[in-house]
This record gives sequence, C-alpha cells and structure tokens, in this order.
Amino acid sequence: MNAKTKRRMVVATGVIVMVLIVILAVVGGSSSAKSISIAEAAAGNYVDQKIQVSGNVVENSYETKDNVLTFSIYDPEGDASQQVKVRYEGGVSATFGNDVTAICTGKMGQDGVLNASELVTKCPSKYENATDALSVSQLIGYGTGVEGKPVKVSGTVKDGTLVAAGAGDRFALVDPETGDELGVLFDGAISEEVGDGSSLVLTGSLDKDGKFSATEVALEG
Repeated sequence: MNAKTKRRMVVATGVIVMVLIVILAVVGGSSSAKSISIAEAAAGNYVDQKIQVSGNVVENSYETKDNVLTFSIYDPEGDASQQVKVRYEGGVSATFGNDVTAICTGKMGQDGVLNASELVTKCPSKYENATDALSVSQLIGYGTGVEGKPVKVSGTVKDGTLVAAGAGDRFALVDPETGDELGVLFDGAISEEVGDGSSLVLTGSLDKDGKFSATEVALEG
C-alpha cells in the first residue's frame, strides 16, 4: 500500500467518524429529556423543550376524552398548590389513579400543558393481613345487611379485568373457592405488583348496586 492510498484511507475514515459523531449528536439531542421539578415546570421556562417531570396525580383531576388522558400532578414534598397539567395519548397502566406517582416525559406547550409522549406510573407496594377479612362469597351472602358498613374482603383479581382509574369497575374480585365475583370501584393508586390472579385484601363497603367501593387495596401478605 503506497503513501497516497494510505492518505485516502485516513481521510475516508475521518469523514466516516465525523458523520457518526454528527448522527449520534442529533439522535442524542432529540431523545434526551431534561429532568426538572414541578416548580420549575410550572414557572413556564421550558416551552417547546423536552423535559421529564415526576409528581403525584391530583385527586380526581383526570379525564379521558377521545382517547386522550388529561390530569394534573403535584410535588408531594413541596407546594401542593403548584401543579402541572399533563396531556397524554396512549395506553395507560392499570396502576394509574389518584395520588399515584406519574413520571411524564414530553414537551411543554405554549399553554403550559405538558404534552407527554411517555407516561410511567409507580406505586409503592402495600401488604395487608387477611385476618378478619370476609371472603367474597360471605360478603355477597350478607347482602343489604352490610351495605354501607366498613368491612374487609379478600379474594383474587379476575384475569383480564384490571384497568386504570376512570374506566368503570377497577377490577373484579373473585372468591377462589366458589368462583363468586364482585365488581370493585377504586380511584386510588394500585401497586404495580398487582395483576391477574393477585391475592388482595380490600377495605371499603358494599354499595346499593352490589359493587364494593374500596378505600384501600393491598396485596395479601
């Protein structure tokens, strides 16, 4: 290989390296998101910038219309009056609900709304002993006798029934021994460990429509 050929190879290699650097810079710049606080996002200094904001879902702030979910988040360790409204179009995890931690990534609009392209929800695990809890069949058997009274009930999540808050029954609770099932209403956060067949202990009351209105949902442990 002569000197001229070597120089050509060096130049070609240098060009390829430069092109790769430019491509990586463009891709990295477009995909990275700056992590900021609720207060920083609410200040309105990040319009049209890609950011990531974490906060808890404001109680009953969510609404789904034309497959678009809107809700507000706040900093549980900061000023609760500072909130950021989020708009998200996409599949929502069944863990989504009141006060669940939502990690939102997207761009801030001129209107101060975070248009999220990614939404991850997290809820700490919670366990409850099933002692003194009624089975689904026992609760149904009591009927109107326990309507509106605070009770505990245990059972398993029926396969395919677990959905995000705001979509009607949150899930169906099944008695593993009899197969009896109970529709459960709950708008709070559910642990990401909860899924089909999970054994749960619920606290709440039976309503006049035969639904169980839960105030707490915990894994049996």
